[in-house]
Amino acid sequence: MSPVASGEPEALHPRRMGPWRFVVWFGTVSLLADIVYEGARSITGPLLASLGASALVVGVVTGAGEAAALGLRLVSGPLADRTGRFWGLSIAGYALTVLSVPLLGVTGVLWAACALVIAERVGKAVRSPAKDTLLSHAAAATGRGRGFAVHEALDQIGALIGPLLVAGMLALTGGDYGPALGVLAVPGVAVLGVLLWLRARVPDPQAYEREADGAAPAGPATDNGRLPRAFWTYAGFTAATTTGFATFGLLSYHLVERRLLTATWVPVLYAAAMAVDAVAALATGWLYDRYGPRVLVALPVLTAAVALLAFTGTTTIAVAGSLVWGAAMGIQESTLRATVADLVPSGRRATAYGLFAGVVGAASLAGGALTGGLYGISVPLLITAVVAVQILALALLAVLRPTRR
Repeated sequence: MSPVASGEPEALHPRRMGPWRFVVWFGTVSLLADIVYEGARSITGPLLASLGASALVVGVVTGAGEAAALGLRLVSGPLADRTGRFWGLSIAGYALTVLSVPLLGVTGVLWAACALVIAERVGKAVRSPAKDTLLSHAAAATGRGRGFAVHEALDQIGALIGPLLVAGMLALTGGDYGPALGVLAVPGVAVLGVLLWLRARVPDPQAYEREADGAAPAGPATDNGRLPRAFWTYAGFTAATTTGFATFGLLSYHLVERRLLTATWVPVLYAAAMAVDAVAALATGWLYDRYGPRVLVALPVLTAAVALLAFTGTTTIAVAGSLVWGAAMGIQESTLRATVADLVPSGRRATAYGLFAGVVGAASLAGGALTGGLYGISVPLLITAVVAVQILALALLAVLRPTRR
């Protein structure tokens, strides 16, 4: 039996990669992948428009892509748990993404470009539940909050580099999308190379969790295979706080329409928000491991603060609200995912991540409609509605009694 499969202590097998190294290398995979797909997403609209797409087509295609990225996890999550092919699904999902993006730069046909945009998002749906489950095993040994936080911080470095790299290539080539997207093939190849190497070094990441728990692998969530009741309460909390969360698209719309910022400065503000995202993820991840899920109180508070600050008519305050939006995103992308792993045993964890993504997707759609619709009617009404929904979220969090794993 291999050292990894046996679950014996790492000290007896010095060649086995430690859990922190695994988290960092897995975060490096996400960093490289974010360079690829965040770089592409930063110019998806203009690219489709250059091929003859109308605003309606751009909206439908990008919306369909996001729906696929979240909704299809309802299928890929249970599939990962049923087959146990966590590495295979992770690699397949990343491969679909890193192959789709460079092809966007060479296609000259609108329908093909639309298909590639959606394919890139499908790749995220295929890999995410399996990827989060693999990460959760190593994070059991490092501290769930810190493990997911470091992963998110590395992820956001890629989200910062990708758009800047594409912007630089467009400036050098006079706006030619081919080279700007083609250069993203380089980090794409690196993604697959690091993934394959990591799988060879750590074929069974669940061994980290077995060693941390000093127990055999977890079975189904309950005797009848249902997810724990605490998970559904937590999903309700997440749905409530996400429903009141305005999108950056709406924030940037407000900034430009009210002439608080020019469109040129919006990507710079977004990059700054991503930097805040990384810092917030690290801070709340450390606090989560120290104090538990009570730190999630910060998320409804920050969500309400975004509405209070970002939709003002003062540039400084509105920009501050956008940076607060970045902090809330950092918690959403790291600590929320870490908590799922503490609520659900490993035997049903990928299924839980898939369902959780579906809840987040539905709530994001509802939140976009709520905040966007109320913005056109009354900003004070928008703020009132967001604050009310966040009070509901706090009430749901108050009754949550998770079992830390």
